Amino acid sequence: MSKYDYLVVGAGLFGSVFAHEAALKGKRVKVIEKRDHIAGNIYTKKIDGIQVHQYGAHIFHTSDKQIWDYVNQFAEFNRYTNSPVANYKGSMYNLPFNMNTFSELWGVRTPAEAQAKIQAQKDSVHLSGQPKNLEEQAISLIGTDIYEKLIKGYTEKQWGQKATDLPAFIIRRLPVRYTYDNNYFNDTYQGIPIGGYTQIVEKMLDHPEIDVQTGVDFFANKDEYLANYPRVIFTGMIDQYFNYQLGELEYRSLRFESEELDIDNYQGNAVINYTDAETPYTRIIEHKHFEFGKGDEGKTIITREYPADWKRGDEPYYPVNNSHNNSLYKKYAKLAKMEDNVMFGGRLGQYRYYDMHQVIHAALTLVQSEFASNVGKG
Repeated sequence: MSKYDYLVVGAGLFGSVFAHEAALKGKRVKVIEKRDHIAGNIYTKKIDGIQVHQYGAHIFHTSDKQIWDYVNQFAEFNRYTNSPVANYKGSMYNLPFNMNTFSELWGVRTPAEAQAKIQAQKDSVHLSGQPKNLEEQAISLIGTDIYEKLIKGYTEKQWGQKATDLPAFIIRRLPVRYTYDNNYFNDTYQGIPIGGYTQIVEKMLDHPEIDVQTGVDFFANKDEYLANYPRVIFTGMIDQYFNYQLGELEYRSLRFESEELDIDNYQGNAVINYTDAETPYTRIIEHKHFEFGKGDEGKTIITREYPADWKRGDEPYYPVNNSHNNSLYKKYAKLAKMEDNVMFGGRLGQYRYYDMHQVIHAALTLVQSEFASNVGKG
């Protein structure tokens, strides 16, 4: 073990970017991963000629040209544009909320008509002051019709709580457009890697100074790892690292059910959200549409995504960033600063929701600070 400069715990995007950059600087890196594959939640697997997103839909988007250029070193991206559709009790609506949605819902034709309709609904509720919860925030942005049909049921399924108990900030940046534009993201750059995401991490870790082991649980030999590696990059759950000594942080989990179907086209779109409360899943993903219908003839793969409560041993997908958990995380972050040779990164190590471009940026920021502060060391 002493031959390594770094141990990276987790072969997801954060850990792999750090390992790649450290290796380019001549550092020797051991990467261990609990799962039996690399790439974390962006892992894709080819089935029936289709790149299947094993842990839910991942669409790369950023307005940072440096990050876009960085990730394009490892794959060529297609021009996929995220344009989900909502299914509310059999009626279909375009997302994000835009003039197509308003026209489908109310028959309006102009932005002025749509704005007047939304304003009338907001006025009818008589909200006063700053929105106190997600429901008030949503109605203040988009009115009651869209809230009831396209937000309430979906959001309560996703978070496992009533909208009136959820913090307003969750949808503070809800996209609302008075144009006929179904592009969900405002970012300059957007797409999906041709050939899937796994190749990106494979190329990051393909370096003579990097050794990778999958199926390895850090916690089975935590003390040994900490004693034998000079520096550790930990991308798992920060509360688990400290044995939950201050209490558990809350997470939401997901369950995926995939089906191989003997048809070319099941739903006509990569992502359809089910926004009513009665449907137990939040969305169905049809993976071939991420690559414009590529795949074996007469075959398609769909995945239903079910939100789930999290308990120890489950996969944590989303941190629940309410005031209680954020306060608890700050206490764990203080403990983390006291760990001389361990740095915490990624969605779980920093207890925040990251998009892929944000993960890369955070990892590169750590690289910059680590090697600026360690000039002449190692």
